[in-house]
Amino acid sequence: MLAEITKFLPCATPDAWLNSALAHQDLLLIDHANCEKKAAATAMNLMYRHTGKPELLKKMSQLAREELLHFQQVVEIMQDRGINYVRLSPSRYAAGLRELIAKEEREQLVDTLIVGAFIEARSCERFAKLAPHLDAELQKFYRSLLKSEARHFEDYLALAKDNWDTDIAEKVALIAKEEGRLITQPDTEFRFHSGPPS
Repeated sequence: MLAEITKFLPCATPDAWLNSALAHQDLLLIDHANCEKKAAATAMNLMYRHTGKPELLKKMSQLAREELLHFQQVVEIMQDRGINYVRLSPSRYAAGLRELIAKEEREQLVDTLIVGAFIEARSCERFAKLAPHLDAELQKFYRSLLKSEARHFEDYLALAKDNWDTDIAEKVALIAKEEGRLITQPDTEFRFHSGPPS
């Protein structure tokens, strides 16, 4: 599955981001918790807006449950390590991808699902890249997330295909181009989905 995710993503995470992550593990965990919370909120929002789509409702309810569990797990790790869950400004990554989402409702759904697939795919790639360099507890935790997050990627992509009449390849390519730019362009603040440090 990781090979499929790597093929889907437009580029690999820069080594400079990895080095920054290892040097800022408190921020990594805080923003990881934020990401899990936002992912659950996105799933809930899709459930509220698209009540006539049973398959979407099933997949998003499962995803929301799992993301909230992951959020709880990150918060518990932070608590054990004496890390305060402080407010952080959001990264430009998700905001940058959301700028590509159409306004028309049907197209907006498909674009949102594709963006969700990219966010989950990038999270998986980063979990895999981080894990070998972390302490035993975090290594085990991040590796345990790979399976469910990879399934979330698959679910988002399958739902996007199911809710669009034609091939989504053109939409995927457009979003991939921006995703790659956001991942490789330097960032002034470290976040879970930030680019390399400037």
